[in-house]
Amino acid sequence: MTLAHDTTGDGPALVLLHSAVCDRRMWDPQWQALADAGYRLLRCDFRGFGQTPLPDHRHNDAEDVLDLLDTLGIEQATLIASSYGGQVALELAARQPDRVSAMALLCSGLPGHQPTDELRAFGEREDELLEAGDVEGAVELNVDTWLGPDADESVRAKVRGMQRQAFDIQLAAPDGAGRNKVDFDLAAIKSPGLTVSGGHDLPDFQHIATQLPSLLPHTRHLELPWAGHLPNLERPTAVTALLTGFLHETVPAH
Repeated sequence: MTLAHDTTGDGPALVLLHSAVCDRRMWDPQWQALADAGYRLLRCDFRGFGQTPLPDHRHNDAEDVLDLLDTLGIEQATLIASSYGGQVALELAARQPDRVSAMALLCSGLPGHQPTDELRAFGEREDELLEAGDVEGAVELNVDTWLGPDADESVRAKVRGMQRQAFDIQLAAPDGAGRNKVDFDLAAIKSPGLTVSGGHDLPDFQHIATQLPSLLPHTRHLELPWAGHLPNLERPTAVTALLTGFLHETVPAH
C-alpha cells in the first residue's frame, strides 16, 4: 500500500514527516514557500493518520517512507520532520544513510528514550480519557499539551481536527495492526543536521534536541524560547525562514 501523499516543485528533494499529533497537513504553512525556494517537496500520511488507513498487519513507518521514495524515483532526499516524524527520520537515515542528504528535526522523538514523569502522566491521562470514551477530552488534552502560547485559535482548530481524525482511525484499528520495531545504529548517520527545541515544550523533547548533537557529529542544536512542541504551526514565517536558511547551507537549490 502506498502512503497518501502530495508532491510539488522541482529541485533537490525534501520529505516532510509529520508529528503523531497531526498529519501531513501540518506542513501547509511551509509547503508553497519551500517549493518556491527551489525544492521538490513530498509529504505523506503515516499509516493511521490523515488519509492513510491502518492495515490488518504490523508495519514499519520508516520502511513505508522508503517504499514511497522508491515508487516516486527519489534516490536521495533531505528530511524535515516533527516530533514522531523525527524518530522515523532518524531510523530511515540510520538504515539507509546514503539516501539522506540532510535532516532538520523539530522537537524530535528519539528511539529508546525513557519518558519523564511528565510525559508518562500525559500518556496515562490520554489513555484514561480514550478508555472512558471521551475522545473530545483526549483531543483537547493533546491540543493543550503540544501547542505553545503563540498558537492562535485557528492553529488550535487545525491541530484539533488532525488529532481527532487520527483517533477515529486508530480507535477503529483492525486486529493485527501495529508498528514493528527495528534495531538500528544512529552512528551510521552521516548527513548534516539541525535539531530544534521549544522553550515551552515538555522537557523530554528539550533533552532529546540537546542530546542529538553528541550522537550525530554533524548536527547542531537551536532552541526557540517562544515555541511549544509544534513551532512550524505556532510561528510559521519564522520557522519557514529557519528551514530555508538551513537548506541553503546544506542542500542549496540549483
